[in-house]
Formats: sequence, structure tokens, C-alpha cells
Amino acid sequence: MHLIPRLKAQEPAIAIVVLTGYSSVATAVSAIKLGATHYLGKPAGITEILAAFENEASVEPPPPAAVPSLERVEWEHIQRVLDEHNGNIANTARALGMHRRTLQRKLTKRPVKQ
Repeated sequence: MHLIPRLKAQEPAIAIVVLTGYSSVATAVSAIKLGATHYLGKPAGITEILAAFENEASVEPPPPAAVPSLERVEWEHIQRVLDEHNGNIANTARALGMHRRTLQRKLTKRPVKQ
């Protein structure tokens, strides 16, 4: 994520596709705001990746087919607050009203499926 602005500064016309195994709404918004053209969550097929590079304009993803689980919403909220506090665990835990170790435990778990 920290490379996106540097790449855009060197080559403004570059198409940047972010491919991640831990996608969340917060990181998707951050990536697009920083200048990424597309944001894809794994598993993404080769056709999706190639289509992302071929389409210059950012295409809004389709709405989710099902309502996300409470655990997924919690995980995305934690990621959003963590991003707001620049990855600082102690400040994020304080903002969420939980103990730092509890937050660290939650962060070590893989993201919950939709």
C-alpha cells in the first residue's frame, strides 16, 4: 500500500491492481484513494486479473449476494479503525474499548468469510 503513491508519482499513467488475501472495505477504500486502479480479493482468477489491467477506469464491484456475518462486519470494523490509527495496536484497542491483547488475538485470526 505504501508503494502506490510512489509508483503514481513516478508514472502517473500506471495501472495498479492490488491483489490481497485479506481484503476488507477499509483497505479497498485506502488503496483506491491512494491511486490503485483496481482492488481484487483472493481467490481471483487470471481472467479477473487481466480484465482489471485492461480496464483503465475503476469498476465498482457488484453488491454482495448475501448479508455479511456479524463476525465479518466486526473484522472489517477493526480493520477500518486500525487503518485510522495507522496500524497502532494500543491506540486502536483504546478506540475500540477493548484490551490490547484481545485485539492482538483477534488480529492473528484469519478474516471471516462473508
